[in-house]
Amino acid sequence: MSDTSHEPDQDPEIEAEAAETNVSDAQEYGASQIDKLEGLDAVRKRPGMYIGDPDVRGLHHCVFEVLDNSIDEHLAGHCKVIKIGLHIDGSASIEDDGRGIPVEMHPKFGIPAVELVLTSLHAGGKFGQGAYKYSGGLHGVGAKCVNALSDWFKAEVSREGKVHAITFERGKTTKPLEVVGEVDAKHTGTKITFFPDATIFTDTIEFEFARLSTRLRELAFLNPGLIIELEDERPESAQKDRFYYAKGIEEFVSQLGENKTLVHPDPVIIKGKRKIEVDYDGKITKDDVFTDVVFQYNDSYQDNILCFANSIPNADGGTHLTGFRGALTRSINQYAKANKILKDKDPALSGDDVREGIVCVLSVKMPNPRFSSQTKDKLVNA
Repeated sequence: MSDTSHEPDQDPEIEAEAAETNVSDAQEYGASQIDKLEGLDAVRKRPGMYIGDPDVRGLHHCVFEVLDNSIDEHLAGHCKVIKIGLHIDGSASIEDDGRGIPVEMHPKFGIPAVELVLTSLHAGGKFGQGAYKYSGGLHGVGAKCVNALSDWFKAEVSREGKVHAITFERGKTTKPLEVVGEVDAKHTGTKITFFPDATIFTDTIEFEFARLSTRLRELAFLNPGLIIELEDERPESAQKDRFYYAKGIEEFVSQLGENKTLVHPDPVIIKGKRKIEVDYDGKITKDDVFTDVVFQYNDSYQDNILCFANSIPNADGGTHLTGFRGALTRSINQYAKANKILKDKDPALSGDDVREGIVCVLSVKMPNPRFSSQTKDKLVNA
C-alpha cells in the first residue's frame, strides 16, 4: 500500500520557482520569480513529494494515508472497527470508532482543531510524545495531503453527543465546521469522505477493490483484534470484505505459506521489547520498542520476508530487516556449530543459505520511526 518520493529539503510551504532556463536562452531571475506557496498549495504543486507519483498507486495511497490515522487510534487503544466505503459517486470514505478529531477552537490559531489538522501542514497529534507515540502517520501530513489533492473532502466527527461536519474543496474550507446531528454520548469517531481531483490524478480516479482489500488484510493481521470492513457500493463491482484475525501475524505467515510444503509444522514466534532513547524535540527520554517476528520454512528456494513499522509496509526493508537477517544467520550458525552439525573446518552458512525457503513477517512498533520518504518504504532508524 510503493513509490519512492523525497521529503522536502526546506519548509514545504515555500518553494522557489525559477523561470524556465536553458544554456542558450537564460531569463531574468529575481524577486519576481520567487513564488510563496501558502498552506496546501505546496502539496498540489508537488504531490510527488508527499504521496509518490499521482498514478494508480498514488490514488490508493490517499486512502491509506487517511486510514493510517484510524490505525493510530487503534494502536492508542481507542478504535475497534474501521469501515472503508467505495461509493456510487466515485468517492471513498474511511470511518472509525475512535475518539474523533478534536473540534474545539484552537487557543493559538483561533480555528477549530479539526480544521487546523486538515489544512495546516505539520499540524496534528503526531509530533512529539502525545497521543500517537506509536503512530504510523509520522509526518503528520497524510489526511491534509488527501484534502489538498481532492476535488472535495468532508470530515464528520462524533464527539460528546454531537456530529460535527466540515467541507473542503482542493484544500480550501468551503463549509465551516457546524453541528449537523446528535448521537449517543458514548458514540465517538471520525468519518472522512473524499473525491480525488482528476486534474492531479490524470491516469485514473477509480478505486480498485482488490488493491484496497490486499492492504486491509495486512492491517488486520498486524493489528490482532481490529475489525476492518470494506464495502464497494458501485453496481458494476458491488462486493464486501471483512477482516479479523485474533492471532495476528501468526495467521499471516500461515496464509503466506499455505500452498507450500512445510519443513516444520509450527511457526517460530519471537516477541520482545526493549528500551531505547528517544529525542522528543530536544527532550531525551526512554521508550519501548516492540518487535514481533513469526517465520516458517518451506521447501521452496526463495525467501519471502515482509517488513512493517507501526503497521506501515516497508517494501524496501530497512534497519529492522538488516538486523533480523544478521541475527538469524548468526543464530543458526551458532546452533549448527554447538550441535556439531557444522564441523570446525566447515565454512559458515551464508545469509542466502539460511533464508532459503523462509516465510517471515517482521513487525516493529516504535516511537519516532524515521522513513526514507513520505511513502515510508524503508525504515532508517539506527
